[in-house]
This record gives sequence, structure tokens and C-alpha cells, in this order.
Amino acid sequence: MFNILKRKNESRILLVVIATGISSVVTQLLTIREFLAQFQGNEFVIALILFSWLVQGGIGTFLSQFYIKNHLPSAKVLGFLSLIVAVLPALQILLIRQLRDVLFIHGSSVGFYPTFAFIFLSTAPYALLVGFVLPYSLFVLRASQPDYPGTNIYIVDNLGDITGGAVFSFFLVYFFLPLQSVCISNLFLLGATFLLLINSGIMRIKAIFCVCIAFLIPVSAVFLEHKSLLPREGNLVYYKESKYGRIAVHQDKEQFTLIGDGVPLFSNQNTSNAEESVHYPLSQILSPKHILIISAEGGIMEEVEKYHPESIDYIELDPEVSAALFRFGLLKKIPGLNVINQDGRAYLAHSDKIYDAIIINLPEPETYQINRFYTDGFFDIAKKRLSPNGILSFSMQGYDSYLAEPQRQKISSVYNTLSNHFTKILLLPGEKIYFLASKFPLDSDIPDLLDKKNIKTDYISNFYYGNLTKERIGHLKELIDRRAPVNTDNYPQLMRIMFAQWFLKFSTSPVAFIFILSIFSIIYILCMKKEEFVLFSTGCMEMGTELLVIFAFQIYFGYIYLKIGLIITVFLAGLLPGAWAGNKTASQYNHFNRAFLAITDGILILLTILLILIFLKGGDKIPLSVFLLYGFIVSMICGFQFPTALKLMGDSNPSVTRLFSADLIGAAAGTLLISVAIIPYFGIVRAAIALIILKLVSLILMRSYKA
Repeated sequence: MFNILKRKNESRILLVVIATGISSVVTQLLTIREFLAQFQGNEFVIALILFSWLVQGGIGTFLSQFYIKNHLPSAKVLGFLSLIVAVLPALQILLIRQLRDVLFIHGSSVGFYPTFAFIFLSTAPYALLVGFVLPYSLFVLRASQPDYPGTNIYIVDNLGDITGGAVFSFFLVYFFLPLQSVCISNLFLLGATFLLLINSGIMRIKAIFCVCIAFLIPVSAVFLEHKSLLPREGNLVYYKESKYGRIAVHQDKEQFTLIGDGVPLFSNQNTSNAEESVHYPLSQILSPKHILIISAEGGIMEEVEKYHPESIDYIELDPEVSAALFRFGLLKKIPGLNVINQDGRAYLAHSDKIYDAIIINLPEPETYQINRFYTDGFFDIAKKRLSPNGILSFSMQGYDSYLAEPQRQKISSVYNTLSNHFTKILLLPGEKIYFLASKFPLDSDIPDLLDKKNIKTDYISNFYYGNLTKERIGHLKELIDRRAPVNTDNYPQLMRIMFAQWFLKFSTSPVAFIFILSIFSIIYILCMKKEEFVLFSTGCMEMGTELLVIFAFQIYFGYIYLKIGLIITVFLAGLLPGAWAGNKTASQYNHFNRAFLAITDGILILLTILLILIFLKGGDKIPLSVFLLYGFIVSMICGFQFPTALKLMGDSNPSVTRLFSADLIGAAAGTLLISVAIIPYFGIVRAAIALIILKLVSLILMRSYKA
């Protein structure tokens, strides 16, 4: 009878561990998407979230060891902690939404340190608790089964993580809003916790009452979904969570503004931008017949219609965005218009159609997704899709009278990159700086060109000569630094410049942050055993590689908002078979465990070299499935190392918590160092080399280990 009760208690605790894994991964993915929507889709935000999550998880794991020194592990305590875990995700998302505009000016850019502080503090309660609950579950099991294997908890937790990632990536993200997804993903945890509570001696009526209270909180949050997104000014007339981002349309009197991931993208009262983006390039062409527009400006189609082209291909990645634009009158359907819902770069790379003009209306290259349209590779693709007398046009942020050095370097880098493919480049300064590129001479007297075509405009005809003098145009060209580096896909110089501009804008620097992080990491490493360092470096390698794949996917394919869940899920999925194989192998061949760690370190180094070759040979030609398979294999090798290292250290409670912490904190350090210190300044190839160097240190340590 005792054995039956023991097995029943074990199964219910393991159900809670699985359910916690499901809840934590779905919450993490929703938190990432929420911050991407609130902080303009910046990939550095992904890194800051993952770093905060991992550090807090490591701290929570470490604290659990101190807690059990003074308190006996209890299934009741685990049950009540699990109820809190089920409640916190909905509160966390609502907190992020409400405090974003309370702490920061609505619609404004936020600096690195305030962003990091906001992310760290808003995710701390949940991440710390999840980090605490996982080892505490093992301690509860060992209270009745002292020899219970720590690897089993690691494997069961991975099973929950994989399930959560798969449920989110293939189901929740397509059919449910964020707070609905939170509610659904925690139903299993509430059910598992109820079974645990009644099995631990809690009266059934008390357990039902506690679970019902916990259930009501995420359910109530579902009804606040729309209200939590209402703007401070105007009305929210449309809201949609698409596969590619958050879309909202705000109405203020007669003005409609479409907001994408927190950034105002389109307005029906911005005539000047529409006229400039269309007439600056098209006025240069005698008779434009075929036009490609990548993204748009409000009112742009009315201006294009004045040229009576045969075809206008309008590309918008997200079909929900283009549908909203037409629905609210921000874009007009005109003769010859063909709407293409596809990534603009991918379309050009695979299309055979030749255009007289390619007009790009995209935001500043503050993300890798947008940077892809300002690289040497993209300009080469665009040149091949233009007719002999065709023109490429795009714009960047302008200036009044003074061009700050980071902005000068940014414009110079784009100019030098563009000049590798086009012999004639005209820069037109103003609120935006327009780049016109072609093989034929370009004329800066736009009003005269429009008069000859008998095309009427409101803004250009009346204000052009007052704003764009020949002296100002010439002065801007003189400011171009011919030594500025070319912007490439694998070495995105613009991202480094934009990163520096981000800090300069707020009079800060990442150097102090990186220095402090490095000091803490060194101190932590010096206090480690060699097995712990192996897992520290493995966590760093796994998360570093995961970030490389995320950033590379954004660089080559450009829509991480949709695939972030799939990529993270695949990296989680490899841990399960790896941990299972490692546990079995470590038990059967105990004397070879140090050799196994050294061999798997060598395999990870070879796999990273393979990733570098993929980047150098052209990552945009590699299908997504290859990146996913690569991530699965890397994580499987990393998963193999945990039970192997645990066997070497002895499967005691302190060993489990130390290795869990080493793995999580190593992953956190790798996340931030790769994304903040290495990729922006040295590119993704050198970031991969840095991971190889770290693993070489780990390999040398294991090879020099004396039994």
C-alpha cells in the first residue's frame, strides 16, 4: 500500500512539473512577443528577456537549496506555489501593458538600461518562482524516495517545455489572443495542482476553493484583453494579433493611424511623405510602366495613379496589415494594383519580373528584419530586377541643420554599400533623406520634372524649393564618409551603428554593463568545479547558438515574430532525447563520463564550425528546416551533458542545484554577451567563433582533469 501511495504521489508531482514546463514556455514566448510589440520589434529585446529569465531562474534554483536547509520539503507547499505559478502569467502581461506608457512616454523610444530594468523587474516574480519550483519538486520526491534520480526531473521538465512550445507554435499563436493563450496553457497546471493538493492531505473543498480562485484570475484577464490596449488619446478601432506582429488602428477625429508593434506606420493625413516617396523617383522616369512598392505610405496609391502605370505590385508581408490599410482608407485600390503578401526581399530574389521603379517605404534599420533591405546583398538583388533605365528609391531619418556622427556614419555606410551597385546616386535631404539610385543621371529639380509631365502636387509644388536647395543637397553629399564600412548580411554594420546611436541618444554606453557582467561571470566561474564549468559553457553554447539562429533567421528571412516559438521549441526538443541518452550512457559506462564530456565538447565545436560555413556560403539559400535540424542536434548534444556531469559530481541535492544553476546562468551570460557585446560589433560569424573559443577552454579543462 505504501508503494502504491508513493508511486501515486510521484506521478502527481511529475504532472505538476510537466504542467509547469508548459506554462513557463508559453509564458516566455508570449512575454517575448509582448515586449516586441511594446518596444518596436527590436531583437535585442529578445536577448534581454531570455537573459533576465535565465538569470532569475538560476537564482530561484539556487535559493531552493537554502530553503530546504530550514524547511522540510512538502507537497502542500509545492501545490500552493504551483497555484501562484498559474496565476502570475496573466498578471505579468497586464502589468507590462499598463506600465509601458506609465513609466515611459507613449510612442517614444526607450533606452537600453530602462528597457533592461523594466524587463528584469516585470519578469522577476514569475521567473524566480519557476526556477525555485523545479528543484523543489525533486526535493519533495526525495523526501520519500532519497535515491530519486535528479536527471528524471530534468527530462520531465524538458517534456513539459517541448509540449508548451509545440502547443504555442502550432495552435495557440494561430487561433488565440495572448491572454486567452495564457488562460488555456495554465488549465493543465491547475488540474495537476488540484490532484497534488488532494493527494497531500488538503481537504477536497479547500483544494477546490483555492483552484477556483486561481482559475478566476486568468479568466478575468481574458475580458481585459481589448481594454488593456486602449490608447491614451483617440479610440482603438481595430486590433489584431497576426502571425507577424500586433496591429492596431487608432482614430483621432478624422485621422486614422495604423500601429505595428508599437510603431506608427501609416496615417491618412501625411501627404508630404506620400508625395516624396512617389514623385522623387518616378519623376526621373520618362514613362514608368511597372512599379514595385515594398510597404507603403498612407495615400501613396493616389500619387502613383497620376503616372497611369500598367502594373503596381504592392508587397506587404502581413496580409492583415494590407487588409486594414484598405479597410480604413489609408490605401486606395487603383487600376493595375496587385497586392502581394510576401517578404519583399524573398519576392525579389525569386521573381523574374523587371520593374521601372522599386520604391521602398520601410522604417529605420533598427532591427535585423529591416536591415536586410539596406545590405550589399539586397542592393544586388534589386539591381537585377530593374530595367536599364530603372530606379531604386528608399529613405532614412533626416536632420535639420546638424548631422550627428552616428547618423553620418549610418548614411555613409548605406551610400557606400549602394555605390557598389549603382553609378548614379542622388541624396535629397529633408525630414527624411531620400536615396535615389540608378545607372542614368538623376535630376534634383523635382518640381520642374513634374511640370513637364503635367503632374500636380500639393506639397512638392509649394515647398520643395524652400526646403531643398542645391547648396543643401551638395553639403549632404560632402558629408559622406567614403571610408564607412559596407553593410553586409553577415556583418550588419548598420546594426552596430544603430546600436551605438541608441546609446548615444540617451547619453549612455553598454561598456559598463558588459564590464560588470563579465566581472560577475569571472567570479562565478572561479568558484566552480570543472563539471560545473562544462555545463556553464554548454548553457552558453546552447543559448548562444539559439540566438545565432534567431538572428540569422531574422537576417535571411525577416519575420521572427512568427517563428520565434518554433525555433525555441526545436532547441528545447533536442534536450529530451539528449538527456535520456546521456542518462542511460552515464549509468552503463560510468568510468568514461569524463571522456563523454570531452567528446561532446568536440562535437559542439565541429557543429559551430559547420554553422559558420553555412553563414559564409549564403544562409539565405539554406531552407529553414536545415536551421531547425541544426538547432535540434546542438541541443541534443547539450542535453546529453547534463546527466553525465551530474553522475560525475554525485547525484546529491547540492549537486543538482549547482548544475541547474550553472546551466541557466551560463545560458544567461551567453545570451547577453553574444547579442549585446559580440553580434552588433563583430557580426554573427565572429560571434560563432567566440562560442568555439569558450568550448575549447571547456574541452581543455576536461582533458586535463585528474581523477
